[in-house]
Parts: sequence; structure tokens; C-alpha cells
Amino acid sequence: MPIQLNEDNGGKVLIVHVSGKLTKADYERFVPEFERLVQQHGKVRVLFDMIGFHGWEASALWEDIKFDLKHFSDIERLAMVGDKKWEHGMATFCKPFTMAKIQYFDHTNWAEARTWLNQV
Repeated sequence: MPIQLNEDNGGKVLIVHVSGKLTKADYERFVPEFERLVQQHGKVRVLFDMIGFHGWEASALWEDIKFDLKHFSDIERLAMVGDKKWEHGMATFCKPFTMAKIQYFDHTNWAEARTWLNQV
């Protein structure tokens, strides 16, 4: 399963574990869950765990672009955790597509990412 979702901090934090290549079906599962949390809590914080992530299929990339446009201001903080150089670059690339504070963390600093995500 390329995407796994877990709620934390009473649903105000969404932990998204991705692996392999994301597909359109992954977004069909992820987006309603994300929108439910936004409806319940307002802005949410997301920990995007990219360890073992290999990118998107073309149809999934389109779904990602639509998601970014629709939810531009729904994410308060985005902690991106990975283990590859291109993943670090992705954190910088994402900044124009969201109002969220974004920070990249190496996979060895997963706990630090959680701490940063939960800061006031």
C-alpha cells in the first residue's frame, strides 16, 4: 500500500506515510480524509513521511496539483521527512504552492520533525 494515514493530536495532525509510486487511487483515498480533518479542525498539520517514496504516476501528479490548488491555505505546518537529496529539494519546491510553514527533516530526525510540528 503506497499511502498510509494516521491521525495524531486529536486529529489536528495527519501523518502521511508514502512508499513506492503514488497513484490516482491513493489520492481518492487521501483527499476525503484530509478534507474531513479540515472540516473538523480547520487548518491541520501534516507530517509527510517520504521514506521509500519513488514519486508519482502521471495521473497522480495531476491529482496532487489539484489538491495543492484547492487546499492552498488548509495546512498550517508541513514537516517533510525523507532520506534522499531530491526529497529535500521537494520541500523547497512546494513552498509557492501552500501557505504552510514547511521544513524538511532527514529520516534520522523523525522525532525532531514531530516536535517541530507540534510547536505553538
